[in-house]
Amino acid sequence: MSRPPVILIVEDEPLVRLGAVDTISEAGFEVIEARNADEAIAVLERRTDIHLIFTDIHMPGSMDGLKLAHFVRGRWPPIKIIATSGHARIAEDDMPEGGRFLPKPYSKHEVIGAIRELVGVA
Repeated sequence: MSRPPVILIVEDEPLVRLGAVDTISEAGFEVIEARNADEAIAVLERRTDIHLIFTDIHMPGSMDGLKLAHFVRGRWPPIKIIATSGHARIAEDDMPEGGRFLPKPYSKHEVIGAIRELVGVA
């Protein structure tokens, strides 16, 4: 049996991160967590098996989720990106090519559907 796609969740709010971890892992994906962009980049530098990052836009640290999305697109082009926010409304042009924006609150079905579509899993 092949391994499930690996999803890196980048979210500074512990309860929101826990909810995303539960939703995505229950759908059969392997999940790794990061609290901010710096932690996410450290994970990406150590691991070569990340398929997608699911990141909040508003986070403390050296960069927000939108800057992280563009950084990841430039350094690790095959990694798919979903950015989310309850405050910002992001235009498709603001996202890196192939990236997806999901406004909060989102449903479990929206999240899992977007992940499956981007990583090519039915």
